[in-house]
Amino acid sequence: MVAHCVAAFCVYGKGMNHNPIDYDKIASEYARHRRVHPEVLRALLLTSGVDKTSKVLEVGCGTGNYIIALESSVGSLCWGIDPSQEMLSKAQARSETVDFQMGVAERLDFSPEFFDLVFSVDVVHHISNRRKFFEEAYRVLRPGGKVCTATDSEEIIRRRPSSIYFPETVERELKRYPRIIELREIMEELGFAQITENIVEFAYQLREIQAYQDKAFSSLHLIPEEAIRRGIERMKTDLRAGPIPAVSRYLLLWGTK
Repeated sequence: MVAHCVAAFCVYGKGMNHNPIDYDKIASEYARHRRVHPEVLRALLLTSGVDKTSKVLEVGCGTGNYIIALESSVGSLCWGIDPSQEMLSKAQARSETVDFQMGVAERLDFSPEFFDLVFSVDVVHHISNRRKFFEEAYRVLRPGGKVCTATDSEEIIRRRPSSIYFPETVERELKRYPRIIELREIMEELGFAQITENIVEFAYQLREIQAYQDKAFSSLHLIPEEAIRRGIERMKTDLRAGPIPAVSRYLLLWGTK
C-alpha cells in the first residue's frame, strides 16, 4: 500500500482550480491504495495538542484516512469536508462518528471560533483562492487554535518516487503546488502567529506497483499514457532486482490564531 499523498480532492466548482481530474470516478482507487502517512499523523497529534475535548476539522478529507485515524487516537469531536460525493461516501462507510459533509475550502460552513485544529493534507494546491481558505480557517478557529497544512515543497516534489519514474509529472506538479513562502505570507497578513514549518518522513520498501498502474496519484492523470507506460516498465525492471527503497515526505506548515 502507498502512504504518500493520501488525501484527495475532486474537480472543484466555482472559485476552484479547473482540475481535469474527476475524483468521483477514481474514489475506489484512492480508497484501495491510500494510507495514512504515520509521521504526519504523529505530528498532527503531538503539535496540535488535541484531546477528547477538542474539535477538529479536516479540509479535503477524501476517503477519511486522517480524520478517522485522529479521532480513533484521541477521541476528538471530528468533522471532514470534501467536494466529492463519492469520496465522502467511502469515508462515511468507514466511520459513524466523524461528521462528513460536502464543502469547499473557501467557504467553511461553521460558526466562528468553533475548532481547535483545522488541517489539510496534500490539498492546498487544489485551492485557487488560498487567501480565502486561510481567512476561513482563521475565522472558525478559537483563539489559540492551530491550522496545519501538509504539502510538498519543490525539493520534495523532485525527490518523490513518482518523480523519478515519471519525470513528466515534475513540471506539472511545480505549477500546481504553491511555494511555501507564499503561504507563509498569506498567513502572516491574516494574523496567524507562531508560523513554523517542519518536514516529516518515513522510509519504506516499494514492493508492488498496483497503485501506480491504477493511477492512484493525481499527478499520473496529468501526463500522457505513454509516459505512464514507460515509468511502469522501469519500475517493473527495478523490482526484479528487489524492493525499491523509497522515502515519503511532507512539509507541515503550522500557524496559531
